[in-house]
Amino acid sequence: MVDLESQLGEAANWNYCVEHVATKQHLVELNNVKNSQFATPLFEFSGACSGCGETPYLKLISQLVGDREIIANATGCTSIYSGSVPSTPYTKNEKGHGPAWSNSLFEDFCEYGLGMQIAHRKLRERLAALMQKGLECADCSDELKAMFKEWLENQNSAEVTNRLYEPMVAAMEKCGCDTCKAILAEKDHIVKRSQWIVGGDGASYDIGYGGLDHVIASGEDVNILVLDTEVYSNTGGQASKATPLGAIAKFAAMGKRVRKKDLGMIATTYGYVYVAQIAMGADQAQTLKAIREAEAYPGPSLIIAYAPCINHGLKAGMGKSQAEEAKAVECGYWHLWRYNPQLEAEGKNPFSLDSKEPQWDKFQDYLKGEVRFASVAKQFPKEADELFAAAQENAQWRYKSYLRMLGTQW
Repeated sequence: MVDLESQLGEAANWNYCVEHVATKQHLVELNNVKNSQFATPLFEFSGACSGCGETPYLKLISQLVGDREIIANATGCTSIYSGSVPSTPYTKNEKGHGPAWSNSLFEDFCEYGLGMQIAHRKLRERLAALMQKGLECADCSDELKAMFKEWLENQNSAEVTNRLYEPMVAAMEKCGCDTCKAILAEKDHIVKRSQWIVGGDGASYDIGYGGLDHVIASGEDVNILVLDTEVYSNTGGQASKATPLGAIAKFAAMGKRVRKKDLGMIATTYGYVYVAQIAMGADQAQTLKAIREAEAYPGPSLIIAYAPCINHGLKAGMGKSQAEEAKAVECGYWHLWRYNPQLEAEGKNPFSLDSKEPQWDKFQDYLKGEVRFASVAKQFPKEADELFAAAQENAQWRYKSYLRMLGTQW
């Protein structure tokens, strides 16, 4: 840290960059880690804890999806740093467009997002009917009719609808017929939106799980992001069904005694839900691929993202949260995988195990590097040995279940 006065001269440099340096994302395809960072983040300067494991995922999604992003946010840490009135970390691009964000409760955040998606779909059905009518309109030009036709054929393509938006709106404003006026009244729905539903593990594994299950069962095109801190972070560190065996949390003061719920595997049983388990610090490319695949999948998707939290008590400090994710995957505490139903249609196994075989000899050292586990050993040394051994056995059991899925014949 340095004195504020010594940095005030940098304000002019910052203003120059904001006002004169344009985004470079149109020059590259955002299909790899390097290229994705040419896109302007539409999530910036949040009030989250330093080193928060959640915010990097939200930033990346805002870069990949851009101003098409619509967010239904559960109450929790994400709602606090995303909606600290009168400010918000969500921002606008050079056109003045940005993500739309709103917050609901633990128990209904998924249904809240589902309602947004259904409303958007119904309004786009109205647009489709109007554009079909426009094809027969005597007042609409051939050029405008060609755009209507292209939109009707590609209405679920974000790229095509984005490209058509400005010339189509200009042409309709010039035309001015009743059909064009009706379409212009709903022009905000011309571009295909990307519906995201964001919550923590408390909302997703526990209080809002019934709603999450209902929403993925609906088959609607929504993307659910579970930021898994393995504890109720915002309300004070209570245990959730995502809290792992052996960890201390409120209501589990001597270490949790039962296994963590495998939310991702439960979702795969539907067979038509895209599911991924990711950890950015362990594999940035896999994180990027999973988010891109989930967003492109024409149905419900569920991404479970490992997010180190200040409640974990990282002995290395929260400045090493990305490195902690890498250690978690390396030792087998957390696994990276994807389940893509579209692969099954091609006769392939929809399950992909993306993390390497764990180095199990590092598992116990990983646990001892976090206060939520180390404090069990300090207070209850005898029980700690049993719990930590059971935690490793559970991780190995889960890994073997993934190997069995990987070996399934399709």
